[in-house]
Amino acid sequence: MVCTTTRRLVAMSRRQASLASLPAFSAPPGALRPRHYFSTRSNDVQGYDLTALKVRQDRLMDALHETCAFGTGKRWGRQVSPPSFSSPRRPYPPHHSAPTETGMARLALSDADKQARDWFARETRALGCAVTVDAMGNMFAVRPGRREGPATFAGSHLDTQPSGGRYDGILGVLAGVEMLRVLRERDVRTEFPVGVVNWTNEEGARFPMSMSSSGVWAGDISLEHAHNLQEVGGGTATMKSELERIGYLGSTPASYRSMPMAAHFELHIEQGPILETEQQKVGVVQGVQAYKWFTVDVHGREAHTGTTPLSSRADAMLLAARLITHSHRLATAHAALASTGILTLSPGSTNTIPGHVRFTLDVRAPTDSTVEAVEADMKRDFAALAAGTNVDGLLAHSTPGLPLAVDWRTDFVSPATVFHADCIAAVRASAEAVTGSSELVRDMTSGAGHDSVYASRCCPTSMIFVPSKNGVSHNPEEYTSPEDCAIGAEVLMQSVLRYDHMRASS
Repeated sequence: MVCTTTRRLVAMSRRQASLASLPAFSAPPGALRPRHYFSTRSNDVQGYDLTALKVRQDRLMDALHETCAFGTGKRWGRQVSPPSFSSPRRPYPPHHSAPTETGMARLALSDADKQARDWFARETRALGCAVTVDAMGNMFAVRPGRREGPATFAGSHLDTQPSGGRYDGILGVLAGVEMLRVLRERDVRTEFPVGVVNWTNEEGARFPMSMSSSGVWAGDISLEHAHNLQEVGGGTATMKSELERIGYLGSTPASYRSMPMAAHFELHIEQGPILETEQQKVGVVQGVQAYKWFTVDVHGREAHTGTTPLSSRADAMLLAARLITHSHRLATAHAALASTGILTLSPGSTNTIPGHVRFTLDVRAPTDSTVEAVEADMKRDFAALAAGTNVDGLLAHSTPGLPLAVDWRTDFVSPATVFHADCIAAVRASAEAVTGSSELVRDMTSGAGHDSVYASRCCPTSMIFVPSKNGVSHNPEEYTSPEDCAIGAEVLMQSVLRYDHMRASS
């Protein structure tokens, strides 16, 4: 699919060098810098240093932690409530946890999500933005520029996992709001509009399809299908009913045609250990690896555990354990990843052999062909193992039982994504300018899916990674230092401004 916005932008000059060499516009020694007006147009900013635009780390972190009061989750610090008193020298005794040492449980379209959305709308409107909400609840806050045209967006998502952290998605949106604050307080006028987007249900934790709303916006997922997604856990709510309930079923069509983007930049925590291990500060994301989600059903026969010999059993749980183990081995052989996150069995009795097991498989790799190869090998070997064939020694030293059956369902497919060269160049130039060294910057491929996957199908896109402590994410202990959050936010702001400068120069 080639989107209208992309076709317009393809006509632009794609000279990456112009992004990397965006002039610093340093004033002569002793010269006064402009106090009230700054445009990203090169002929208007002589005497102004683009890199002088700095985010405020304290303000960014205050906003992040303030909004994390909406949907606070599990505590991960020491399990003792902090005292009611504090002092500047020692705010909390060492045996107490800080108030911010909690995770998040802000599921999409919950009451807590509504609170965060209301905050986002209120703050961005106060910063001079027009806020549009589409039929999937996606929120687009747009600040006008000197010229008309699609906005260059920063953005991510405000929903979280049921036992998630404070940084996944949230940092990207809050860094975008901080960008708007800096532009306003420094009287910056961009050539074209810039904005911040909050995508709905990126996590897919409550409504089981990740990135569902950016997928509708991109035209890859039908509005009807997304609206009819039913919440997990046996509830009856759908995405549409909850959008209506919290007041975020917008009247604007959820489409890149109705809300086009000139470009999309997403700041995100790495969610892995590489940047921290290599002592680097910024990842310039080249793209996102491919992945597929499957549901596997294993059909055996229920029987009494005390009266049924091992040779007469069709144990669905035993076969499922072997299949999951084998998926790990196949992933290792293909330099891929395979994971099981959900497993259910029936009838669920201590003295009854399970007759049915259902489990999920998440298979990921840098290329589509590798994911397809792992899938093909798993389907072949799973069928053989169900028939009783000793694949890869998995049946060694065990008693052969009765044959079982295995069924597959493909739940979700996300092809490998390659981001746009112009956006990548803008991020790299900004990262090197902010860190002061190319040694602190590395090219990366994202192992996780993000809304940028769908955005990239309709506009130039790239992402910015900052370190995750111990590589932990989707966990209350998820953490990125305030210093690294601020570095990422500054790279995000510079990337948006560099891209705006490129558009103005084209």
